[in-house]
Amino acid sequence: MLKNYLKIAFRNLWRSKGYATINVVGLATAFCICLFLCLTAYLHLTFDSFHADGDRIFQTYLFANDPDGATRSGNVSLPLTPALKTDYPELEAVTRVMVGRKSLVEVNGKYYDKLINYTDPDFLKVFSFSLQTGNPQTVLRELSSVVISENMAKDIFGTANPIGKRLRIGNDGIQKDFIVSGIISDAPDNSSVRYDALVRMENAPDYQSNKDNWTANFHSVFLKLPPNVDKTAFEARLKPFAKKYFQGTIDELNKKKAKPDQAGDVFAVRLQKLADVHFNRELSDNKGTPIAVVYVLLGMAFFILAIACINFINLSIARSFTRAREIGVRKSLGALKQGLFVQIWSESALICCVGFLAGTGLAYLLLPVFNATFGGKLKLGTAFQPGFIAFILGVIAVVTLIAGGYPAWKMAQFDTVSVLKGKVTVKRPGALRNALIVTQFALSCLLICCTVIAFQQVDHLRHSPLGFDKEQVISIPVGTQVNGRQVLQRLRNKLANDPAVLSITGTGVNLGKGKDRTSSRSTIGYTFKGNKVMTDMLLIDFDYLKTLKINPIAGRDFDRAYSSDSVNRVIVTQSMAKMIGSANPVGLLLGDDGDTTGTKSQIIGVVPDFRLYSVAEEAWPITLYLSNTEPIHYVFVRVAPQNLVKSMDKLKAVWAEVAPQAEFIGSFLDENVDAWYQNEEQLSQILGLASVIAIVLSCIGLFAIALLMIEQRTKEIGIRKVMGASIPSIVLLLSRDFVKLVLIALGIAVPLAWFGMKTWLDNYSYRIDISPWVFVGVGFSAILIALLTVSFQSVKAALMNPVNSLRSE
Repeated sequence: MLKNYLKIAFRNLWRSKGYATINVVGLATAFCICLFLCLTAYLHLTFDSFHADGDRIFQTYLFANDPDGATRSGNVSLPLTPALKTDYPELEAVTRVMVGRKSLVEVNGKYYDKLINYTDPDFLKVFSFSLQTGNPQTVLRELSSVVISENMAKDIFGTANPIGKRLRIGNDGIQKDFIVSGIISDAPDNSSVRYDALVRMENAPDYQSNKDNWTANFHSVFLKLPPNVDKTAFEARLKPFAKKYFQGTIDELNKKKAKPDQAGDVFAVRLQKLADVHFNRELSDNKGTPIAVVYVLLGMAFFILAIACINFINLSIARSFTRAREIGVRKSLGALKQGLFVQIWSESALICCVGFLAGTGLAYLLLPVFNATFGGKLKLGTAFQPGFIAFILGVIAVVTLIAGGYPAWKMAQFDTVSVLKGKVTVKRPGALRNALIVTQFALSCLLICCTVIAFQQVDHLRHSPLGFDKEQVISIPVGTQVNGRQVLQRLRNKLANDPAVLSITGTGVNLGKGKDRTSSRSTIGYTFKGNKVMTDMLLIDFDYLKTLKINPIAGRDFDRAYSSDSVNRVIVTQSMAKMIGSANPVGLLLGDDGDTTGTKSQIIGVVPDFRLYSVAEEAWPITLYLSNTEPIHYVFVRVAPQNLVKSMDKLKAVWAEVAPQAEFIGSFLDENVDAWYQNEEQLSQILGLASVIAIVLSCIGLFAIALLMIEQRTKEIGIRKVMGASIPSIVLLLSRDFVKLVLIALGIAVPLAWFGMKTWLDNYSYRIDISPWVFVGVGFSAILIALLTVSFQSVKAALMNPVNSLRSE
């Protein structure tokens, strides 16, 4: 019986190639997009989920209920970990993790750039990264031990055994020898903790000077609670810990009249579950993904699949009128409703399965393009994991039952006598039909509104005031294989007489995201005249302000004529001057009130505030300083605007002379700044793609509905034409109901889009105001698209000879 059902299903679909093709293409496209979106959401939802005892692993963070706004920082001080171990010996494990920029690794005269993590021996007790070689109890026991990843072992040593081999690690002349004591598995793509190698925290730069400093926050701390210890209960036990070690900070907040939060804390040490760190941008150094974005991706997947299913139902019902007599004949020959249902449903199931298989094949072909376009790391193999397979089979079952089952049930209910007489009708206007149209266009309009607003916000961010001139400036990452100060001086000597080069400077922090995709931040806090001060410290070199066209508003720039400028002299931004409570701070000495060493820095100038980091990150006042010893990581070159491509090529050639061992990966500063908003741009592109797919699928569905309606009203149209109705009046008659439904869809979509995008925009301090004209434009476009879709069938029906239409009825 099943074989006969399938054979008949193939025959029927072969006779209706157009119907089958439209359904298969629609379902395949929808499933392909849904698979991409679900794989992306799955990657984010499973971040850090592979660790054993993941429900007991937490990251510590510092909470401060500042009157200017509550802050949460995952960066903590070095003495926090020893204090936690001392005060709470029952903790199963506590480890520090400091991820810096890539370090230079030297082996037998060969050099490699690798990501070195500074950590503690408890690292392998907290996390479940598999140790391929070595004893987890002893691999980090010695200060000179280094644990390298599988990829690093293969890259440096090939197939040779690296255990016991010597590595030299470090930058800018500060290098140490390490002995390989273990090989650890590579961190998976869904891991918040990344590494090429692990060494002891005691080897970190400035460790000795900061090991007892509670105000220098530059690394993360993770701990594992004992079994059956509740997070909330342990946080309550941390309250006396905060008072013991952070009393100064609490006093400063009380002076500012800070009020306790709901938990009764002005300041607290709190815990964030490891699995949730990825969704908290404050704790993940703005590298995470808000959970709202994941829900948006899943919502888009559901919307697109729902629209495709609605199309399937509409086309199936529309086609049922052409099969009415066939069903009547089958019933007159003794076919039961159950048999007809299974027969018709088997056709639908076959289309669904073919559509899903075609969608999977399409996803396989387009996956490299999707990853390249959106910077993804998706792997189709993820879809073949047991949980994901169960999810996919569930989706196929639901789609087949709903999208195929309803039309099959509807056709099986046809009355035998009526269909043989040609009297098949469906109630008009039809609650189901109207609901499907409203649902389709509500979802489509919702996606389009969100897309337009997202694109406007990205454009707004790109054109936000930066406080510096980003045009005609080339940013060159120095890398780890050369001395940045030496390269900077060589470039100045080489290009001193080049008219195309206007100025050259160096800095420790890039502006935007360069091709090295590395970012660092150094923020310090201290007490100045009784006020708590937090500031970003920015290492620069001479001509920094000139290169970026930042003009001092008080005092002066750093000048080579003043030898003292490189020692305890700083320039501050306007917000820093405001924070220290001085209208004209030039000449003041900056430093902690408790500092008695005489190392305070004198302010020599004030500059306007400028954007050092993305607007998605919290902005702090900036303190600019010179140093003869700290490394220069980036070189900025301002060039003449006449021929930018030629200037880039010239710099690349000169770089090969002054730094032959380092790769030239220069980029224009405006491109770097645009890369700040790469995540937002990718989201808007995904929304745009989803919107296009949704509107195309909706139009296909609307076309099917128009066909269904005109099939029902053929006789009515013929009678109206005989009675003298004009073609425009008939087209208007057939189209106006659809316009009403689109207006209802807009009434549903607009409030949802406004609420959703307003919530998203609230994450940005610099954001647009949602314009009502966005919704007006989307509404007008939706009505126009609907009219164009319906008008094809409407005009065709209006032009039909009434004699033929009445005779056919």
